[in-house]
Amino acid sequence: MVEIARRKIVITGGAGLVGQNLILRLTAKGFGNIVAIDKHPTNVKILEKYHPGVRVIHCDLSEDSQTGAWESELAGCQALVIAHAQIGGVEPKEYVRNNVEATKRLLEAAVRHKVPYLVNISSSVVKSMAVDDYTETKKAQEALIVDCGIKQVVLRPTLMFGWFDRKHIGWLARFMQRVPVFPLPGSGMFLRQPLYVADF
Repeated sequence: MVEIARRKIVITGGAGLVGQNLILRLTAKGFGNIVAIDKHPTNVKILEKYHPGVRVIHCDLSEDSQTGAWESELAGCQALVIAHAQIGGVEPKEYVRNNVEATKRLLEAAVRHKVPYLVNISSSVVKSMAVDDYTETKKAQEALIVDCGIKQVVLRPTLMFGWFDRKHIGWLARFMQRVPVFPLPGSGMFLRQPLYVADF
């Protein structure tokens, strides 16, 4: 148990859907040296409130000026979980900035600090027929990580839901609480495979 408590795990996107739920499970298993990096101010405050023992760094990985705030945390970490992603929005450049440019900067630092293992939280969209800003930048992000030379596992979850889900089922649930109409995209015949984040 002491060995588990000392193992250092760094999680980018630590205050998002995957990060918040992963940290909950890691701390329950006795991992005591967790560093969470995230740029979302509200989510960071929630993470700090519920996990005071987790080192939380509020910064933007894509900003060169903020590199000093997080890069040194990669020193001595046993695993880097890459869970940051731009999942919504209307500006294409935001997807590029957060999914591609931030990942390039992170990987350069991970190589410098000789991080031994990566957990790449990719997405099932990289093997889909979709063509949109999220899909294209997630493909680019996965390719960057796969080619970085660090031993890793690539996970491609389908549409996730659960605590901190703001995009898919969470959005629909909030919509249904306000409006007595349920939208069906297209013909309503699209196949979806929701995945509960705790199962992931």
